[in-house]
Amino acid sequence: MPDERPRTIRTDIPHPARIWNYWMGGNDYYEVDRIAGDAGSAVYPGIGTLATETRRFLARAVRYLAAEKGIRQFLDIGTGLPTVQNTHEVAQRVAPESRIVYVDNDPVVLAHARALLAGTTDEGVTTYIDTDYRHPEIVVADARHILNLTEPVAVMFMGVLGHARSAAEMRRIVHTVLEATAAGSYLVLWDGTDDDDAYVRLCAESADIGGEPYMPRPQSEIRALFDGLEPVAPGFTSVARWQPGEPITAGPSIPAYGGAARKP
Repeated sequence: MPDERPRTIRTDIPHPARIWNYWMGGNDYYEVDRIAGDAGSAVYPGIGTLATETRRFLARAVRYLAAEKGIRQFLDIGTGLPTVQNTHEVAQRVAPESRIVYVDNDPVVLAHARALLAGTTDEGVTTYIDTDYRHPEIVVADARHILNLTEPVAVMFMGVLGHARSAAEMRRIVHTVLEATAAGSYLVLWDGTDDDDAYVRLCAESADIGGEPYMPRPQSEIRALFDGLEPVAPGFTSVARWQPGEPITAGPSIPAYGGAARKP
């Protein structure tokens, strides 16, 4: 549950979560973050498109699972700063009784947690867990206090697994959480791929401003996270081209790949 210890939020140095919020078109950033964001855009001009397209993917996936598959529980792991079309807003617009648990341990994100909670419905639940997602056993244990894991859950990793130290650690994290969920649960994820040299360079340079290292990975390593699951059409693809239940359609090809799949 939330850690009440005071944390110092620096507004005089850029912060990766606020920079991402800037790229996504949000409002929770400072001038120093805008400057850093513009510098990143100079390295990889497509970063704004990638940020907005990944958020659209999230919204399409959550809406589909809530409206078409009856999912009423969402575990959004590594949520980042709130902006437009947050998970709870999309899910509770379809089904006000939906229960959403966000997981993050970034002090900047947690400082904005009240913004995540403000938009919840009276019928539903929206809360957050202050936990490092690299400790999935703790994530599961804490989530049990809010979610009924004997019923289907949508487990979401939205662009965070690149922070894992290896492909093996990615698999361990995802599989540990999924193993705790019921049949009929869904995995929804995307992550950055190493298809674009400029994007790879941007990720490498982000660590120089204090960001946690993020490693774009081969598509095959991300695709493997869905092994053993039943894919939602159109399957694993660039997130800008993912439309639930539909063939792959034209859209910008960006180095962010993912999809959704059902646990049998």
